[in-house]
Amino acid sequence: MAENTAKFLRNILFIDIETVSQEAHLEALDPRLKQLWLKKASYFQNNDNLSDEDLYLKRSSVYAEFGKIICIGIGGIFFDDNDEMSLRVKMIRGETEAEILEEFKNILEKHKAGSNLMLCAHNGKEFDFPYICRRMLVNGIALPRVLQVSGKKPWEINHIDTLDMWKFGDYKNYTSLDLLAALFDIPGGETEVSGELINDIYYKEKDKAKIEQYCADYIIVLTQLYMKMNNWSLINENNIEVIL
Repeated sequence: MAENTAKFLRNILFIDIETVSQEAHLEALDPRLKQLWLKKASYFQNNDNLSDEDLYLKRSSVYAEFGKIICIGIGGIFFDDNDEMSLRVKMIRGETEAEILEEFKNILEKHKAGSNLMLCAHNGKEFDFPYICRRMLVNGIALPRVLQVSGKKPWEINHIDTLDMWKFGDYKNYTSLDLLAALFDIPGGETEVSGELINDIYYKEKDKAKIEQYCADYIIVLTQLYMKMNNWSLINENNIEVIL
């Protein structure tokens, strides 16, 4: 791999966030927020006639105003002395959302890439990046430079979105990471866990490890997809390390 390409890849952090509703039950939500949620939810299509409680548990986690981040996965590409590529995946966890976001911010600000640091996510421009920014502000955390997008021109924002890459300007449809993984014959992708089940796994099963493993697997597929979409070789599975 060319030296410039290797340097470029070293400047990327591949990320994924896992989110849940702010509370385990609608009734536990702050009364003011509860009323605002019910108002928002009244505009949802509810073909299954879900109760207010079930609708809250199913839908609220995707909205930064009513959800929270429970872990962040990050992946970085490294090269050894023989120019062999490897991927290291790490989970950022904490007792509180604020702890998770503070550690994530610390990693971004200390990254060797400095102002050249880039973040890559699938549907990151519409979900991961804005969600992280909003929850940082809610928790009183100043945004790190790589997440500050206000007033910047598109080419000044160091964000990569594999969904955006796949759209090629077509904004009509969403294409999942699982579908693209299957299309490009990338190992992994489909698992017994899915985003809509995270709430139950977190609050009912209380199985954080299961969520973190799902997040780590997602990061691996995301990274491999980015390699495929640039016509680069996949990272050897033996060179992938996951730190849970």
